[in-house]
Amino acid sequence: MDRLDALRLLLRESSDRDNPPAEVVAALFHRLHSMAVVGISRDPSKVARRVPSYLAAQGYEVHPVNPHAGRLLGRQASASLSELRRAVDMVVVFRPPEEAGAVILEAVGLQGGPAIWLQEGIRADREAGEARTAGRLVVQDLCTYKVHRALFT
Repeated sequence: MDRLDALRLLLRESSDRDNPPAEVVAALFHRLHSMAVVGISRDPSKVARRVPSYLAAQGYEVHPVNPHAGRLLGRQASASLSELRRAVDMVVVFRPPEEAGAVILEAVGLQGGPAIWLQEGIRADREAGEARTAGRLVVQDLCTYKVHRALFT
């Protein structure tokens, strides 16, 4: 099985049938350098910390966004997306579905037009639809770790 086929299988596991096709997701990961991770955990045992740690170890610039954290992964955490000091290529969301919509709307206002990625189990359909209508690439209910592994290992 080639890498795009593996990615297609992952995309089929997502509950969002409006996610972009495998080719678009692969292109995003191939040009990706930096990401803001909203809801990154201070607890190293939680998925919301392990996945961003993995991505940082793969060479991505991971900017932590957590109002209750100081430094995470060697970087000063921002309290919100609006406090980021630089543009990012993607916003990764580790917040409950009832909070994810507000994060999407905040991400739409960021400079540089970052992609918006809601981790596995997280959806905010109305706001994701609005972001897509505004021209943003949005992925819901899919794990960045699994996608990276499918594409690069």
